[in-house]
Amino acid sequence: MGCTVFDTAIGACGLAWRDDVVVGASLPSGGAAAMRAYLTRRFPDAVFGTPGPRVQAAVDGIMALLGGARVDLAGVALDLSGVPPFNRRAYEIARTIPPGKTLTYGDIAHRLGLPGSAQAVGQAMGQNPFPPIVPCHRVLAAGGKDGGFSARGGVETKRRMLVIEGALADEPTLF
Repeated sequence: MGCTVFDTAIGACGLAWRDDVVVGASLPSGGAAAMRAYLTRRFPDAVFGTPGPRVQAAVDGIMALLGGARVDLAGVALDLSGVPPFNRRAYEIARTIPPGKTLTYGDIAHRLGLPGSAQAVGQAMGQNPFPPIVPCHRVLAAGGKDGGFSARGGVETKRRMLVIEGALADEPTLF
């Protein structure tokens, strides 16, 4: 297993992989040293290094996405073996949300065929081991409200990512 830390427009992100499959990703959490420490705790068997071409393409895609490019990361291979079935299904739907667009927790619940499960969808998004490859930041609460966000900076980070993607205006307006 390998892992790497890389700079993006919003800070140092991290990615872990096995072969050509991503086993975990992380949004910024306090600089490169803090990200290295986090990845070491989360993936104690991983060795820091340079990823192969397929995983490097995922790194490049994340960097581009967080820099404002409309990049689709849906083709990045993920190791979902440790992900509960409900979360896996919710993540599959979240991965269909294009940059610049959003769905609500309720929308995903309806697409799952479980209209009463919006809260469970929110919990699944909060447990997402692959941000932003699984774009949980594009999933909002009812009425377009931010909802929660478990990455460092909370909903402010979520909002910043949505502004970068063009899903939200940079400043609130009256119209």
